[in-house]
Amino acid sequence: MNEFNALVLAGRRSSADPLAEARGETHRALLEVVGVPMLIRVVRALRASSSVDRITVSIDDPGAFEVVPELRKLQARGEIAHHPSLPSPSRSVHDALNGGLLGGRVLVTTADHALLTPKIIDHFAACAEQLDADVAVGVVAESVIRAAYPSTTRTYLRFRDGGYSGANLFAFRSRQALRAAEFWVRAEAFRKRPWRLASAFGPTTLLLFALRRLSLEGALERASRVIGCRIRAVPLPFAEAAIDVDRPSDLALVSEILSARGETAG
Repeated sequence: MNEFNALVLAGRRSSADPLAEARGETHRALLEVVGVPMLIRVVRALRASSSVDRITVSIDDPGAFEVVPELRKLQARGEIAHHPSLPSPSRSVHDALNGGLLGGRVLVTTADHALLTPKIIDHFAACAEQLDADVAVGVVAESVIRAAYPSTTRTYLRFRDGGYSGANLFAFRSRQALRAAEFWVRAEAFRKRPWRLASAFGPTTLLLFALRRLSLEGALERASRVIGCRIRAVPLPFAEAAIDVDRPSDLALVSEILSARGETAG
């Protein structure tokens, strides 16, 4: 299997981040979970994966590398690179892909994916390679998450075949995949005017989605026609793949999971 180049989204949000500020950090990516910054956990998982070659961290302040000794050493040895992030995740991804910074095929994830493991990465990459797709999107079924962590609160998109939560894993596998990044930029621009985004998919698709008449695969087929590239889902069997750190309760859950694995602070 050909390796992916990885892009880790670690930039600050355009608005205040209460979770980071409450713990005295400039970036959520630098929040420690059981004594280790989340960004370090993600970079370690990517480095240990057999599916990843080069790693680039997209962050607005390159000085963040200086305050974390492990990042500083990796950058000095040329084992990770820096991409200056833009004010939103979609714009950062589009800029990195469009600028040819990474080249070839790119796996995108986020720095708050503290439970990411090489096993999750390799499973996702292997499944993505089997798809006839320009873009592969990692998802986790609601049933998988609730079976493992019944008390956690996640956001689900509901389809005819069940609810799914995102896994913050994306594989951009061709030049046509740039169209998905361009659409993502437009989608973020319309977040305060959702009707503009909704109109792009047409009333029939919206009605079918609202009535839960579309399966996940059917919805992505319709989205692919609108966006202009082939988008497919990779359902993952790992509940942890859907647990990122957005809220204090997420931070507590992730700490509990890592502690149960035998990790200790520091």
